[in-house]
Amino acid sequence: MGLRIVMLGAPGAGKGTQAIRMAAKMGIPHISTGDIFRKNLREGTDLGKKVQGYLNSGALVPDAVTCEIVADRLQETDCANGYILDGFPRSVPQAEMLTDFLAKRDEKIEVAVNIDVPDTEIVDRLSARRSDPETGAVYNLKFNPPPAEIAEKLIQREDDKPDTVKTRLATYHETTEPIIAYYDEQGALKNIAGDKATPDEIYQRIMDILPN
Repeated sequence: MGLRIVMLGAPGAGKGTQAIRMAAKMGIPHISTGDIFRKNLREGTDLGKKVQGYLNSGALVPDAVTCEIVADRLQETDCANGYILDGFPRSVPQAEMLTDFLAKRDEKIEVAVNIDVPDTEIVDRLSARRSDPETGAVYNLKFNPPPAEIAEKLIQREDDKPDTVKTRLATYHETTEPIIAYYDEQGALKNIAGDKATPDEIYQRIMDILPN
């Protein structure tokens, strides 16, 4: 039996990068809520149409709808032996809904991996990101510098500018960070130091603490 894992951490902590690598190693699906939303929107499913309605009106997608979309995905056959959730839950109410949904299936989140990175490093990391407007490729001036021949055409996305990153972090601390305490109370939390470490080092730290 595989593990049911939730990835936690601030924007830019490296959750997605690590989740993809972990999922490949463990042979379980990496489930990104962003990917699920885009798939439902693209395919025009009933859930996708519901989400589109909220997006068109400029409203946030309610927790219940987000949870419905995730629950729908978790009932697919490839999730039978575990999965890694990335980008969900984003708030304590969402975490509680997930717990209730899983309890009805006699399941639970076994591990919540929190990649702990100080705000100052998050701002440094994200403000060093650059995107190729033609290919969509993303580089980091510190960790993954672009080839010299394309460096000049790269752009800094609006949400990677320092002031925007600080706003995103403020939202994270208010809305999402309380989930860390929630999973700590459930006995599932594993804190991983994510500062001053390479992605390879962080990956190894995570694999070392996962139950066999």
